[in-house]
Amino acid sequence: MSSGTSDTTRTGPGPGADGDRTATEAPAPAPETVAQPVNAGQPSDAAHPDVPGRRRETGQAEVTEKPKATGPDSAPAPTSEDTRASKAVRDGEKTEDDDRAEKDSRTKDDSKTEDGGKAGGGSKAEDGKKAEDGGKAEGGSKAEDGKKAEDSGTAKDGKDAPGGADTGTEPADPWQAFGPAPVTVPGRLRRATRAVGRFLVHEWTLATLGSLVLAVLLTWPTLRYPLYTLPQDFYDPALQAWQIAWSGHILLTDPAQLWQANTFYPESWSFAFSDTLLGYAPAGMIGTGPEAALLRYNILFVLAHALATLGAYALARQLGAGRIGAAVAGVSYAYAPWLLAQAGHLHVISNGGIPLALAMLARGHGWSLRYGYRPKRRHAGWALAGWLVAAWQLSLGFGIGLPFAYVLAGVVLVATLTWYLRRYWIRPVRHPFGARLLITDVVGGLVFAATGALLSIPYFTVAEQHPNARRSIADIDIYSPPAVGFLTAPAESRIWGGLHEGARAALPWHPEMTLLPGFVLYALALGGLFFSVWRLRHRLLLLAGVLVSMVLAMGTRFFGGTFTYAPLVEHLPGWDGIRTPGRLMLWTTLLLGLLAAGTLTAFAMRVREIAAQRIPAWPGPWLRTATLLPLLLVVVEGLNATPHPVVPPQPAAMRTVPGPVLVLPSGQNLDQPVMLWTTTKFQDVVNGGSGFTPVKLAETREATQTFPDPASIDHLRRLGVKTVVVPRGQAAGTPFEVAVEMPVDALGIRREEIGDAVVYHL
Repeated sequence: MSSGTSDTTRTGPGPGADGDRTATEAPAPAPETVAQPVNAGQPSDAAHPDVPGRRRETGQAEVTEKPKATGPDSAPAPTSEDTRASKAVRDGEKTEDDDRAEKDSRTKDDSKTEDGGKAGGGSKAEDGKKAEDGGKAEGGSKAEDGKKAEDSGTAKDGKDAPGGADTGTEPADPWQAFGPAPVTVPGRLRRATRAVGRFLVHEWTLATLGSLVLAVLLTWPTLRYPLYTLPQDFYDPALQAWQIAWSGHILLTDPAQLWQANTFYPESWSFAFSDTLLGYAPAGMIGTGPEAALLRYNILFVLAHALATLGAYALARQLGAGRIGAAVAGVSYAYAPWLLAQAGHLHVISNGGIPLALAMLARGHGWSLRYGYRPKRRHAGWALAGWLVAAWQLSLGFGIGLPFAYVLAGVVLVATLTWYLRRYWIRPVRHPFGARLLITDVVGGLVFAATGALLSIPYFTVAEQHPNARRSIADIDIYSPPAVGFLTAPAESRIWGGLHEGARAALPWHPEMTLLPGFVLYALALGGLFFSVWRLRHRLLLLAGVLVSMVLAMGTRFFGGTFTYAPLVEHLPGWDGIRTPGRLMLWTTLLLGLLAAGTLTAFAMRVREIAAQRIPAWPGPWLRTATLLPLLLVVVEGLNATPHPVVPPQPAAMRTVPGPVLVLPSGQNLDQPVMLWTTTKFQDVVNGGSGFTPVKLAETREATQTFPDPASIDHLRRLGVKTVVVPRGQAAGTPFEVAVEMPVDALGIRREEIGDAVVYHL
């Protein structure tokens, strides 16, 4: 369109169609059918005040500007058909060329206008009624006759009008009511709520919560009076409560002195006289004093059971067991009757890192006992986590950590040889393992090996300084259980303890010889040899592992251990420090649990198959409930009757006197609570209890039997002791009960009473 074009030279939909009409023009009648513009609904420049062909407000009046030709992009000149059609529309008449004009109008809708917008928004006219520009374009024009224009995209006769394209709307679909509801995008709060809900019902969340709840219930009343009682007795548990407190205290104050503990004065490397539970050091950094140490110990005792349950559950699930089977494996591993006799040994109870590390390593390498090796499921992060958990487990003590290290080394060796032969010789594959996972294994293996090497240095040093710390075959023979021990429960078992009292009486050292893993577990594992999801060769391998671990757990009772346990003591580094072979029953229990998980998984699968074949699915619900019965029986066998004695309270003098201190009377069991009493000031004390007695401590105990007298005082002064504390409660019934009343003026020492204890200053 060139400049000077009259108002009557343009018809049909297009930008400025309404604005180009004069006040005397009547709106054109809507055509019967008009095709939707191609670019309907796109934004235009109609709202901009500088765009030609649009109205601009000047005060209260509206003026119409005519578009001017600005160049080669301007609109084409009108044709004769355009002129005739436009005139006919103004006169309110319907000419015979309406159809041609309508087609020409639709053609012009697709062309670009001079303002760069798309043509559209054709008018819809209806005499005496409102009309609105298509889509109410920004700055859309009003008809100059004073009536509003409303473009709904629908003509008076109900058919689509060309103006519908400008609004971006489509004709109503009569079938829309039967279609699906529009998808609504949830907001941030709803997405967060859904994520939290999915997390709470996730299998691993439920498994973790279930393990914690079960741990609280099956260790009860451990958390009933956690500030005053300890499970089983207050001897070894008091020692281990001190170990956790010492490691946390010294790592915060002077980490270089970690192994130079404040007990067994004046011995060096005394922290390595027994398993250290060093992995619990972060917990030892919280709180001070005996009450904090007791609370810390009791909480860790419960958490150790929960971790053992969760770890064995994770391992069984990773190997391919179902949920019920994995739950039985987890519960039987953590609450086997024989473990109830180990309630006073936190380093034995803290075994959950073993199955958890194995599960993570298997997950990281994409390996499952049921499905084999699946390369697509490899994940280097899980493999690294497995190595770190294994290193943490080793830091809790070599009592069960050392056999784990050798088992892990054997698994790595066999897996490496099998992988090499199958991938490079039998079925050659160019990168079968993956460089990232290989690097992860190398780094993780080095971390694990370095942890073991660094922790072993103090123990080898102690073994050199104290030859009596080494275990001989004769020492191991004292704690080696006979075969009947595998069918005998400890006194701490609520179900079998009273029934097996006679069998325990025949055992020389029943706390380490009552090794019953559970009769229900035996039955389920036996069934797993014949009916299981595991392949036959895997069942046979699990059975072989059970038998080998039981033979090793017998120590020297299996043909003298000549070809079983003795070679381990003689040839494997560190094995001579393990005096209780029966604790290898840990591996027997784990393998029996995996066999049981296989048979329960197969049973659950069979239940689903039976239920699927019947309509309704009967007896599916009842059979599914029956799968819970083995789990319930395993839980019942794990019920405990463990005593929880009150720990002797800390004498007030132990909170104030300086060290080095000797507390009398002294003895293996008496000294372990004394170690706990030092957790307020951590002053040096001569007292100490561990797996062996140093020579100097034995000499001091012998020399102080007649304290206070010149000989004992002279011995203590040469040793460097400055203070002797005699608690009256601990001295009751001993020679010290009378000795504390004797005068000491002639001995050159000073005597005073602090609370219920008598304190001698040398």
